[in-house]
Amino acid sequence: MSARAPAVAFHDLEPELSDFRRAVWAGLARPQKELPPKFFYDDHGSALFERICALPEYYLTRVELAILECHGAEIVALAGPRPTLAEFGVGSARKIGTLLASFERPSAYIALDIAKRPLLRACHEVATAWPALEVIAVCADYSRPLALPKPKAADGGRRLGAFFGSSIGNFTPLEAVRFLRNLRTTLGPGAALLVGVDLKKDPSVLKAAYDDAQGVTAAFNLNLLARINRELDGDFELARFRHRARYNAAQGRVEMHLECLADHEVCISGHRFAFAAGETIHTENSYKYRSAEFQDMAASAGLLPARLFTDPNGLFSLHVLEVP
Repeated sequence: MSARAPAVAFHDLEPELSDFRRAVWAGLARPQKELPPKFFYDDHGSALFERICALPEYYLTRVELAILECHGAEIVALAGPRPTLAEFGVGSARKIGTLLASFERPSAYIALDIAKRPLLRACHEVATAWPALEVIAVCADYSRPLALPKPKAADGGRRLGAFFGSSIGNFTPLEAVRFLRNLRTTLGPGAALLVGVDLKKDPSVLKAAYDDAQGVTAAFNLNLLARINRELDGDFELARFRHRARYNAAQGRVEMHLECLADHEVCISGHRFAFAAGETIHTENSYKYRSAEFQDMAASAGLLPARLFTDPNGLFSLHVLEVP
């Protein structure tokens, strides 16, 4: 007799396919063509990103995990007894697992992600590892305001939100402030928020992290076009595009682009778009900050900086912010 699968409460608020279509049409109609990076994460894109996280050039995941392992006890003390953990953007749940291992008895774990199947896989792994923990999966576009589901536990403590991976860097600074305000509202008064922030550093280190020697990041970037083909009846020829990553020093960000290699047209759900050789589709930004810069942004969003943890080499930072 097989073991019973761990219980995970599931709330399905997955965006409609029409949302994806509208975003693609609007982005490709702009003078600088662009596609929102949140659409990277279908099943195949999520699997490719997990491969990126294990690459030697991609220091971000490795260093952030080390910070969590080193400072877990301090984060537990800040969170207080029986916290409800809410993670925005889950991936493989390795980071929240590292944090959960530091808590004696958390109240519940609420996981939010836009990619349904990877979200459910991660939540089942957490529920298997911590069978006494209430696990709630929410498939949603968490970049928009939403209400968190209420856990069953009546003795739950404060909410502790987590936004790992330097995903805050995917937003422009103004968008990041707006997003942090949304998280402040979602978590509610008295909550705390952990935010992973990549720090400014030698551009050669950044370039390698976003353009690895094995070409995994290139495959991840190009998969966005393949997803459009699969889900939106597109006819992109992936061989006509190549991955480009560059550091924009003036903006303090790494940019990922898909460069067109030849003049041609592409049809997506009945709409045609012209591409010129050398033209790019801007698919992602990854802003890098000094710690003081990010804390100023957090303050603009109504959050109070409480603690700052970094690695010995100054590559990455983890900020603890308080909701008044």
